[in-house]
Amino acid sequence: MKLLSFSTAAGDSYGIVQGDGVIDLGRRLGSKYPDLRSLLEGNGQAEAAALAGEAPDHSLDAITYLQVIPNARRIICIGLNYREHAEEMGLDFPENPSLFSKWPDALVGHEQDVVRPKASTHYDFEGELAFIISKPGRHISTAAAMDHVAGYCPFLDGSVRDFQGQSVIAGKNFQHSGSCGPWMTTADEIADPMNLQLTTRLNGDVVQNESTEQLFYTVPDIIAYVSQFTPLHPGDVIATGTPSGVGAGRKPPLWMQPGDRIEIEISGLGCLANNVVAE
Repeated sequence: MKLLSFSTAAGDSYGIVQGDGVIDLGRRLGSKYPDLRSLLEGNGQAEAAALAGEAPDHSLDAITYLQVIPNARRIICIGLNYREHAEEMGLDFPENPSLFSKWPDALVGHEQDVVRPKASTHYDFEGELAFIISKPGRHISTAAAMDHVAGYCPFLDGSVRDFQGQSVIAGKNFQHSGSCGPWMTTADEIADPMNLQLTTRLNGDVVQNESTEQLFYTVPDIIAYVSQFTPLHPGDVIATGTPSGVGAGRKPPLWMQPGDRIEIEISGLGCLANNVVAE
C-alpha cells in the first residue's frame, strides 16, 4: 500500500493511494484511528488494507499533500552516512551514526512550497531515504529491527549551511525548509531498502544519483543504535542521510534559489517534488 496524509476543504485526513485517486481512510476509520500515526499505533494496517479495493474518494489532483506523518513525535536524521558525502564536505566519517533532529514545522508535503529563509542565501538540498516506525521498541536488535519498519518515503533535508556551521539545530530547522512524501510505501512492497536508486534533480538537472546500497549504517543499524538511548514509537520518522552531490560540496557552491524546483525520486517509492519560494 501507499499511505499518505492530505487535506481537502473538509479538513485533514489520510488514505490509500489507488491509481490516480485516494481512498479516504479518515472518513472510514477516523473514529478509531484519527490520523496515520494513530493507525500505526493501533496496528490498524490490516484494516486499512481491507479497504484497498474501495472506489477512491478524491483525485490526487484535488488534494493538498501533507508530510507523511504530520504529528510525528520524533524526526531523527543521520548526518553522515555516505563516505563520499563526508569527503566532499571535508569531514571525517563518524565511528557511530551522527544524529540530529528536525521539528515537524521544518517539513512540508509533496508539492507544497519549501522556503528559502530571509536570513541566508546558503540554502542547500539533500535527498534522502526515510523510513517510518511501525511499532514501539527499546534496545531493538539488528536482527529484529526490520519488524519495526512500517514503510519508506523520499525525504528532503533542506539545510541552511551558514547557520548549520553555527548550530546544527538552527541550520536544519528553518520553517518549511524540507519535505517528506509524497506517501509512505509499506515495507511489504520493498524487498530490500538497501538496494534502491536515489536521484535528486534541481530544475531537471541530476545533482545526486546513488544507490542506497552505499549507505554505511543500514536501516537495522540505525534502529538498533537509536533505540539504545530512546524508545521508538509508531510514526517516528528517521532519515538515513544524503549521498554526495550537495550544493555545499560543489565549486562554486550550488544553492537553491526562489523559483527553483527540487525533486527527489527513489525507485519504488515515488517522486517528492517542491518549488522553492522566498520567505
